[in-house]
Amino acid sequence: MTFDDDGDEIGPGEAGALPVDPYYQGTITRVYYGSETGILRSEATGREYRFKAPFVEVRGPIPRVGGLREGMRVGFDLSRTSAGTMVSLIRVAD
Repeated sequence: MTFDDDGDEIGPGEAGALPVDPYYQGTITRVYYGSETGILRSEATGREYRFKAPFVEVRGPIPRVGGLREGMRVGFDLSRTSAGTMVSLIRVAD
């Protein structure tokens, strides 16, 4: 059986209804190029999360933090660290 995000059962023909992008969606709000750190805001919750090289993996056409720009929409994933919750992956759309 396959279920959607609400827990409702979906049939085999409806499997395409599931989202393809497995990442949270957000927007880059600040980038500090000198220290290769920054902040992004989650579209779903409005919370802000920090990211810092080399602890964040950047995927897509921009391979490093220095290529990120404020206002850019991205997918992201989170990790828990001793310093709190931080961004562990940023996926830039092609």
